[in-house]
Amino acid sequence: MTDEGAPKDRGCLVGIIFFILGLGTLLPWNFFMTASQYFNNRLTLNTSDTNDDTVIARKEYYFDNWMTLLSQLPLLLFTLLNSFLYPRISETMRIAGSLVCILILFIFTAILVKVDMEQDRFFSVTMATIWFINSFGAVLQGSLFGLVGLLPQKYSTMFMSGQGLAGTFAAVAMILALASNADNETAALGYFITPCVGTLITLMSYLLLSKLRFAQHYLCKNKSKSYEPETTNQLLLTEDTTTENGKANGHTNGSPVANGSMDATPSSSESRQAFLPLEADKADKPDESKLSVIEVFKKIWVMAFCVTFNFTVTLSVFPAVTVDVRSAYEGEWEKYFIPVCCFLFFNIMDWLGRTVTTLKRWPPKESRLFPALVVSRVVFIPLLMLCNVQMRSNLPVLFSNDAAFSAIMLLFSLSSGYSVCLSMSYAPQLVPAKDAETAGILMTFFLALGLSLGAGLSFPLRFLV
Repeated sequence: MTDEGAPKDRGCLVGIIFFILGLGTLLPWNFFMTASQYFNNRLTLNTSDTNDDTVIARKEYYFDNWMTLLSQLPLLLFTLLNSFLYPRISETMRIAGSLVCILILFIFTAILVKVDMEQDRFFSVTMATIWFINSFGAVLQGSLFGLVGLLPQKYSTMFMSGQGLAGTFAAVAMILALASNADNETAALGYFITPCVGTLITLMSYLLLSKLRFAQHYLCKNKSKSYEPETTNQLLLTEDTTTENGKANGHTNGSPVANGSMDATPSSSESRQAFLPLEADKADKPDESKLSVIEVFKKIWVMAFCVTFNFTVTLSVFPAVTVDVRSAYEGEWEKYFIPVCCFLFFNIMDWLGRTVTTLKRWPPKESRLFPALVVSRVVFIPLLMLCNVQMRSNLPVLFSNDAAFSAIMLLFSLSSGYSVCLSMSYAPQLVPAKDAETAGILMTFFLALGLSLGAGLSFPLRFLV
């Protein structure tokens, strides 16, 4: 809900900026994930037999599984660290610094396209890049979730919608690269230059945010409540206990201010009037101290469970299992099947699921039906494993048709985007406004926990197929 005295968000510029920031947080993950075919092609070994005929021998690197795992483990680790260290490191350093580092790593990945490298070394360098780029992405995402939690509710939804569109952006970029007449190397170079531009735009958008009055109104007001309660309380107590001879006889926050140890600074009627708004605010809000992390968790644990379980289900099969589904049809369509039916369909519907929460939020945050619906998503794991996944050795194929796989993916991704957006937007509403930032950062940790659990679960599920 917008404050009555707040400036107007002209042209919804702050909303657009948070949409772009949401887009920028998930660019690294989505561009590496969608480029699965490019990485797997570079990890294909070429050997020659005795007749000098070329033989393609593939060493199994399980790239998609390792890419998912090494994306989510640093996300979990650095999100946890960010939850406790964010008051000690400036917001600008955490957000702008992370974006600069991500930009440098994307440029390095683009350069690597033109560098010939032995497969094992390329695999190691790529995995190291994925680890570091997602470490900075975790700090960025956690900081931005905490920041957007200080603004009215609709800005959290716009931020989540931007995150949902990041995958669509990456999938479209990959389809255009495949459709171009350029050779594979040039197409891959153009593909990885795209997130460099996107990250640069994200950085510029964040720097612009601090200059907008609407953003300043909420961010400065809430940060003063979050980080400076002791200073405010000391000023209030000093004024309330000031005697006529200018000596303080009170005590606050363990600091001695009694027995003539501190001179009272306000001496004029103007000074007295300057403190009246603060005293009135104190009367309205007698306790401005923030809740502890544990106390905040006790209030949001249901939403924390929902976001964790949701992403555990999603990452357990996407993309590690779904990327190996093969089309039932031969020809040119085979080249586009995974980029379209796996990545594009997933990301469009995930974004739609996040966006529809701006129109309708159901079930309500107090309802027990919401966590029940989140748990019911587990049915998608066996459904996707029974699609035409190749290679397979254990389970039968029950859904060999492309349309069946596409329909399952559409429902799978729509439900994922909808439930995660509800979880992330409901959590800050369950705590006082001064604790919304802490709730947002905690939810980011549990989001990362779900991603990591899903990534770990993807290994046994892929072997089970």
